[in-house]
Amino acid sequence: MAPSKGERKELPKLQRLALLGFGGLVVLLFLGFAVAQGLGDPSIPSGAVAIVEDAPDDIDTVTEDEFQRAIARAAAGAQIKPIPKPGAEEYEGLKETALGELLDTIWIQGEAAEMGISVTPEEVAAELKTLKGQSFETEQQYQEYLEEGHFTQADVDRQVKVRMLGTKIQAQIDEEAPAPSDSEIEDYYEAAKSSEFTTPESRDARIIVNRDKGKVEEAKAALEKDNSNQSWKEVAKRYSTNQASGGLAKGFTDIDTEEPEPLNEAIFAASTGQIDGPLDTPDGYTVFEVVKVTSEEVESFEEAEPGISSKLSDRFAQEDFADFLRTYNIKWESRTFCAPEATIQRCANFKGTVRPEAALPACYEADPEEPAEECPAPVTQVKPALPGSVSPLLPEGTQKIQRPRPPGDDESAPPPAPTEIPGAPPPVE
Repeated sequence: MAPSKGERKELPKLQRLALLGFGGLVVLLFLGFAVAQGLGDPSIPSGAVAIVEDAPDDIDTVTEDEFQRAIARAAAGAQIKPIPKPGAEEYEGLKETALGELLDTIWIQGEAAEMGISVTPEEVAAELKTLKGQSFETEQQYQEYLEEGHFTQADVDRQVKVRMLGTKIQAQIDEEAPAPSDSEIEDYYEAAKSSEFTTPESRDARIIVNRDKGKVEEAKAALEKDNSNQSWKEVAKRYSTNQASGGLAKGFTDIDTEEPEPLNEAIFAASTGQIDGPLDTPDGYTVFEVVKVTSEEVESFEEAEPGISSKLSDRFAQEDFADFLRTYNIKWESRTFCAPEATIQRCANFKGTVRPEAALPACYEADPEEPAEECPAPVTQVKPALPGSVSPLLPEGTQKIQRPRPPGDDESAPPPAPTEIPGAPPPVE
């Protein structure tokens, strides 16, 4: 249901970009990575701030005019007035956003062209009409949005086209992802059988708790004479500090962590209908009776197979898409060259310090007001899987960052001889 006219006025028009969905998929799908330097640096044409080699000729250049309008859009989106001058900290952030947006439009269109993916102007117009209908009540509101957000109609058409191409790229990658084999499904079932496909035995018990052992013994004596439901309610009301538990069944499992030991262990050792206790527990002395036992249930492979197949298919699709992203970003960054005044980390000729997204500004300030307690490494740290940790449930294993040898280690001493090779079959006896 569309918001009322009054409600729409309360929503900042500059936020309608998110409502339209422009660029949302772009940000999600195509994040920037650092790329090796030392490549050939082509000359940037006059009036341009960046060029992308091997992109279609009609979109391979970011002009100065496009760049300045993107800066204005970024400033409007961040509600920064006036636009800061080049060199200012706020300007550098706007430059990253603005040029990143423009490069995304080129990279995605270039990748789509290489994959044989396209959309027609008619498809773009139809999609824009749908998006406008979802977000604006009148054409005047839409025109106000364009003006306040520093968008031209060509900017919007291009963003819609890029959004559609991004969706088609991901769909094609998903379609090409391999289906899980029968053995992979079976391996997953066996590995997850006890954790995902087994409902453990459970027991319902009634309990009476009191820190006074004498009162609990009196309660037990009364229940041994009459352990009916009504008797349990009356005895609980008289003796138990946890009155509700006396008349109500409560579920326990052999992995129950809510009840203090040794109560849970005792419940699983008891027979049904037997009054047991007093048992000394952290909550006090306890008398209990097991009233129901529900046996363990294991979902069969035939029942679990469809869900496992779907889960593995999703995992394989995500892995394929992650592989695609790595290749995509390295490829297009290596093809992108920027003018000195517009260079950002996504340009192949970037010469500055690569700053991880997780790094605090203080990590790179000469004299920060509040020094950072720790800063991430400026390079991607390798996280290999620990030997033996890879399994059908954890395909990437338990990953640990490689670190230097601890201080004090005798580096001249030879490493201990391994007792076995990780993953090797056992020796034949």
